[in-house]
Amino acid sequence: MKKRMYVHYDPEGDFLEIRFGKPKKSYYEEIGEDIFERRELKTGEVIGFALFNVKKRKEKSPLDIEVDLPTFAVI
Repeated sequence: MKKRMYVHYDPEGDFLEIRFGKPKKSYYEEIGEDIFERRELKTGEVIGFALFNVKKRKEKSPLDIEVDLPTFAVI
């Protein structure tokens, strides 16, 4: 089953969100400084990521962020 990846950046809030599939009831779990996994409420499955303070992060160092992808997203 193919899932789409959605990427949204809010420059005013300096917030980047990456979501896999359609929106679902979810919660965020912090995995690093200003980096969060978005997890489905019922199953705990990773359905996206959120990054805060993207511009500040880029000013400090290159914007290289490494996260493990959910198994369905691995090619």
